[in-house]
Amino acid sequence: MTTATAQVASGLESGTPRRGILSRIVDRLGSGAVQVIMVLLGLFWMVPTLGLLVVSLRTNKVNGAEGWWTIFTKPAELTIQNYANLLGSGFTTSFWNTVMITVPTTVLVIGIAAMAGYAFAWMDFPGRDAGFLVVVGLLIVPIQIALIPIAALYGNTGIFGSIPGVVLFHVAFGLPFAIFLLRNFFVGIPASLLEAARMDGASEWKIFVSVVFPLGKPAIASLGIFQFLWVWNDMLIALVFANTGNQPMTKYLQSQMRQFGSNVDILSSGAFLSLIIPLVLFFAFQRYFVQGMMAGSVK
Repeated sequence: MTTATAQVASGLESGTPRRGILSRIVDRLGSGAVQVIMVLLGLFWMVPTLGLLVVSLRTNKVNGAEGWWTIFTKPAELTIQNYANLLGSGFTTSFWNTVMITVPTTVLVIGIAAMAGYAFAWMDFPGRDAGFLVVVGLLIVPIQIALIPIAALYGNTGIFGSIPGVVLFHVAFGLPFAIFLLRNFFVGIPASLLEAARMDGASEWKIFVSVVFPLGKPAIASLGIFQFLWVWNDMLIALVFANTGNQPMTKYLQSQMRQFGSNVDILSSGAFLSLIIPLVLFFAFQRYFVQGMMAGSVK
């Protein structure tokens, strides 16, 4: 018997299997040194955001002459004039256009997908499985192939270039993934809870509102964050379907870059302002987001 075989046999006889190198590495991930390294890596990833903030707080002349890191020795160069100029321009209108596009889209996607996910998970109706397969198939349909047909349809219906047209497009292409995600989450809810509610005389709507929707808050919050960020940061759909009066922030900043290629102060301040709302949303729903990411990982 070789030495390695003898060690394995000894471990099996003692009831304690030998731990591999990967197991020992995982055990060390909770050590203080590793946590310090993780914090340092997190701070390192924040450096570009810090640089963007500093650039947005300096004049275009200073930004062109010096790197942003010189602010630590020249703090007097900071100014909020860039933000004052930006808020006095068309950026404010584009900001509210972004809000009017993103909020209704997120609410509609969550509401429709939650009801559809519950129907596909717990309601029996003809064509349920075939319908869900169609939804899954729509996940692989690229947005680009629908731009020209939908643009023609919008032109015929008179909503091309309007905010409702942009919202409808985002809702249509956000629903397949949303339905797929929530259906797979809802199907993990114990059937005994739903049966108990039915025995008490609750309707399907009552079960959905009182049982399924509250239990699905982690997944719904995660979906809401992703959907909000997708629409908030979208530029392709805005470029195609939003006219100048209804353009969101992404299209406005893109137009500024095209018109004033060296206007870094305006672009940086606009980009930093566009970060604020998503950050507030993420930190507000961070607890639900983590729960949603962990949902289904353990039983």
